[in-house]
Amino acid sequence: MSRVYNFSAGPATLPVEVLEECARDMLDYKGCGMSVMEMSHRSKMFDNIIKEAESDLRKLLSVPENYKILFLQGGASQQFAAVPLNLMKNKKAGYIVTGQWAKKAYAEAKLYGEAIELASSADKTFSYIPDCDDLPIGEDMDYVYICENNTIYGTKFPSLPNTKGKILVSDQSSCFLSEPVDVTKYGLIFAGVQKNVGPAGMVIAIIREDLIREDVLAGTPTMLKYKTHADNGSMYNTPNCWCIYVCGLVFKYLLKNGGLEAMKKHNEEKAKILYDYLDQSKLFLGTVRKDCRSLMNVPFVVNPEVIPNKEERDALEAKFIAESKKAGLENLKGHRSVGGMRASIYNAMPLDGVKALVRFMGKFEKENMK
Repeated sequence: MSRVYNFSAGPATLPVEVLEECARDMLDYKGCGMSVMEMSHRSKMFDNIIKEAESDLRKLLSVPENYKILFLQGGASQQFAAVPLNLMKNKKAGYIVTGQWAKKAYAEAKLYGEAIELASSADKTFSYIPDCDDLPIGEDMDYVYICENNTIYGTKFPSLPNTKGKILVSDQSSCFLSEPVDVTKYGLIFAGVQKNVGPAGMVIAIIREDLIREDVLAGTPTMLKYKTHADNGSMYNTPNCWCIYVCGLVFKYLLKNGGLEAMKKHNEEKAKILYDYLDQSKLFLGTVRKDCRSLMNVPFVVNPEVIPNKEERDALEAKFIAESKKAGLENLKGHRSVGGMRASIYNAMPLDGVKALVRFMGKFEKENMK
């Protein structure tokens, strides 16, 4: 079997062991004669799949009993509307804008109430996390919103903001299940699963029960009410059955391999190798302030102090991306909005993949330094 090292930001690499199990089950799941993609979501067999997935996720994250786990369609971007529609009781909320996805969520919230920008790192192209110890949080704010790990810009909150007692809502799409999390510090966590947990097409929400209410904003669509899905065990309509099944396999894989403590250690080891190389490199430059670096997404560029001419830098970055692809290192091109390069090294990226990337970068640097 010949597989590349896939550094895509999402949809992203999955554990080979999980993919192999999916392949074995594709035509005949546990002797039932059909695939999970073909079976009724109302069947006893699928009921076991979704209940096991929820139970295993509770174990992984130590999710308290007073939190509901919801398997929802629409991806994380749909939650940009669902959050204010369900939680903006006073029609006022605070947003910490640390990247494109937080910016989009902030703009969406403005459609439904008064969204206030509490802090931002736009002044330095979202290359750091602002100080969140003493934010101007009003008494009438319903919640404080963050995107905890910024996929495009490669930043991660080093510590959670001081919300002064207000509900914390966190988009954890690109760091979900990469390390242990104290769920009780949040009112709501949501995450698109296509980066670190499963195939594209689903978002997982973990929400405190007292926030699941009937008195949501007027006009909220039935499908965007958390209560709709909580009351129906995530099966108000046909759920994304295949995605739930694959996520369930990933949960079991994580539990079998030491849980989130072991995963954090694994991710720290990978990130250290790559950041250590960037810190000593002359040709390549990491773009994030060191105390805010993500373990999951590592953006870098050709150093403008070494190659001052932008056209030359652009040409060298294009050459790097083309040659890395030939070397079996896929999807290293940075997001279209920022350019450069980006290595997403999620849970399923093996240590050998990061070592191969660093070896290639060293070789490329030696061959292309003037």
